[in-house]
Amino acid sequence: MQRGKFLTIEGTEGVGKSTNLTFVRDWLVARGIEVIVTREPGGTPLAEEVRSLLLSKRDEPVDETAELLLVFAARAQHLTQLIKPALARGAWVLSDRFTDATYAYQGGGRGLSKATINQLEQLVQGDLRPDLTLILDIDVELGLNRARQRGELDRFESETIGFFERVRAAYRQRAESSPLRYALVDAGKTLPEVQAEIDSLLSKLLA
Repeated sequence: MQRGKFLTIEGTEGVGKSTNLTFVRDWLVARGIEVIVTREPGGTPLAEEVRSLLLSKRDEPVDETAELLLVFAARAQHLTQLIKPALARGAWVLSDRFTDATYAYQGGGRGLSKATINQLEQLVQGDLRPDLTLILDIDVELGLNRARQRGELDRFESETIGFFERVRAAYRQRAESSPLRYALVDAGKTLPEVQAEIDSLLSKLLA
């Protein structure tokens, strides 16, 4: 049995991840591919409980290392219970965020050590990395304005402009570091333009 492909979609708030996740899923299904759609943090009942802990606003300040460890705890469960078994049976896994979000949000945004994140990545994932990561890139203020229109903001969405500028910079840096695995997509373009670019990227991957 051929291993399935692992695709992830990343980006700051309001880039259109949900819309384009649906587009990718439909694109793959139309070509007869079994697709498992999931998200991080989350993806399993236990990991979804951790997601709730991470995203909920609270009076108690959240220690940055505690936040990082919770993210990887949820990821360990997600990998064992959902991602690895799906890939092993030949299904494609499509995830709304994965470890690149940790490098961007906890590394770029919070300023935590990349070396520490890398140690946890190796511990939890081993050699497993996505086959393709689409990074939807947009002006931070434009993205946050879109996010505000969706309703009440969660703990991460409520961060400062400066925080999200650092997150965006970290994503762009990762895209530049490995152009074969990452595709930086200009999410400020019209939706048909964005999806035409994604269509082209998926066609190359399938070929």
